[in-house]
Amino acid sequence: MGIVLQLFTSETQLIQALSKNDAKAQRYLYDKYAARMLAVCNRYLPDRMEAEDVMIEGFMKIYQKIGQFKSEGSFEGWMRRLITNEALMQLRTKRHIEIDLDTPEAQKLPNYDQANQHLETEDLLHLIAQLPTGYRTVFNLYAIEGYSHAEIAEQLGITESTSKSQLHRARALLQQMLTNLEGEKDDYSNFKK
Repeated sequence: MGIVLQLFTSETQLIQALSKNDAKAQRYLYDKYAARMLAVCNRYLPDRMEAEDVMIEGFMKIYQKIGQFKSEGSFEGWMRRLITNEALMQLRTKRHIEIDLDTPEAQKLPNYDQANQHLETEDLLHLIAQLPTGYRTVFNLYAIEGYSHAEIAEQLGITESTSKSQLHRARALLQQMLTNLEGEKDDYSNFKK
């Protein structure tokens, strides 16, 4: 691995080697970014094996499409977009995306003042993973990946208003889940006394 690190001292060198189908460059890229890209896949696909399969397919797409990277913006951001698209394609293929319009627990407005300020990132990611697929997908695309509602609508084949509605309901349901989690923690604290 030390030799590989010395070969690619800049991102430009790495991209040039990738465009020549250099196996060492491909291995280096995978080793460097696999964990981050798997985290992206896990946000959309809660099944670990399915997420790993999608990540590997995503890396294959990166290797195939490296010539399309125009050095405008972040290389990691470009890769993340390809991986995200691969995860969305998997969701569409398996028809996992269900737009929930009448979920009663998501009807109330979120109260952000009640959110626990000490919530760990891992706890929040766990709660996001529990959202219904449609809510989770729109929430991840908008709040984490930074897509606009127009882009989400195009990606998922829904209207912008549906995207906005799904985001609103995802936030409301997350707020309810946070409130329930805080209640459980308070109950546990009282039990220990």
